[in-house]
Amino acid sequence: MNVQCLRCKGRGFCGRIVCPHIVKSEAVFKVRDKLTKKDFSGAAPSPFVGRIGYPKLNVGILTPVDVKEDAWVYDAPHHWAEHNFKIPEIVDYRTALINSRFVVHAHDVSKVLDTVKEVGMASKPVELEINLKNKPRFRINSDSFMAPTGPNAKLKKAKVTSNPKISFKVEKVVDDSELKANDAMLYLYKSGFDENFLSKLLSVGTIGLKPNRKLVPTRWSISAVDDNIGKDIIKEIRDFKESDYLSFFGSYLGNYYLVLMFPEPWSYELFEIYAPKASWNTSTKVQFTTDYEGYGGRKSYAENCAGGYYAARLPILEKLKGMKRQSTILALRFITGEYIAPLGVWVCREATRKSMESKPLTFASKELMLDYAKKLVKKKFGIDLDQIFDKSILVNKLKTQSKLTGFF
Repeated sequence: MNVQCLRCKGRGFCGRIVCPHIVKSEAVFKVRDKLTKKDFSGAAPSPFVGRIGYPKLNVGILTPVDVKEDAWVYDAPHHWAEHNFKIPEIVDYRTALINSRFVVHAHDVSKVLDTVKEVGMASKPVELEINLKNKPRFRINSDSFMAPTGPNAKLKKAKVTSNPKISFKVEKVVDDSELKANDAMLYLYKSGFDENFLSKLLSVGTIGLKPNRKLVPTRWSISAVDDNIGKDIIKEIRDFKESDYLSFFGSYLGNYYLVLMFPEPWSYELFEIYAPKASWNTSTKVQFTTDYEGYGGRKSYAENCAGGYYAARLPILEKLKGMKRQSTILALRFITGEYIAPLGVWVCREATRKSMESKPLTFASKELMLDYAKKLVKKKFGIDLDQIFDKSILVNKLKTQSKLTGFF
């Protein structure tokens, strides 16, 4: 908390609608009375695998104290977005989860790891008895990749007290030791399992070729799922006809996406634009990061936009698949002061989904669509898009690239 925060005391001097420090403080008061026990029972909706120290990893079981009914809501990003949960609600749910953790090697095998795997495989939260070595300490861990986590303590013992509800389709891919992890994910995705579930399954090391199975840090598994599903859809849409000039616009939790489709072969460029006084940008100037891929795809990780690149790409590809079209895509993400705290890349995925569910506008030319985009963004955010278009690989290619039809 800096000097400005001490003067402000939650009155919004920073320009944000809600003060992140107040949200976190309120979360502390709501959960602190539950942090007095070393032994408790609850239904665990999710495992957690850290990344620091790899291949030695902090592995945890996220469990709300004494909650068995509706424990699934504590780890349900798609449900949160579908019902328009606000940031304070999501923070309340996540900070009520106690992270009962222990340290293991990525390739270890043990009884407690079997419990973690059951939590990751189950379609419903697994009822557990948890014994801790010490009382939980309250803290909020949040970053741009994962949903926040709350109190943590060292795990002494975890015991499953009811039969986990595991789908026969999940059991099928887990039992198949000769099925590659990517093929397992695609099979389950096409069977209706969402990205959040698939990332948990990959994270706890239950799918893939038997010799290759190991624990995968949660933040790595999230991007791996978004990327691999996206690549599979790209293979399919490359055979489709090209789209019209279309524009989609929508938002969730202060993250606005303007998605522009051009009638060209598949390519994709994302700009993440931070409005002044938004998260990670306390300056008065617009800041942005960008990544791009052409028809042949990327050969390296999208370092600038990171997980948000793959999370936003997936809903766009799902839309193109549903339209039976391919397109050159320019996606513009605007992060505003409404987004008071990082909640994970699931926000990017769900905000983009809301954008792609909006009714698109159709244009006769790229000039008309780009002009519309500039006027919309100037009016909505006070941002001049010319500075973005000047840096855009995609826009500059569209301006200069000749087409075969131009020679007839």
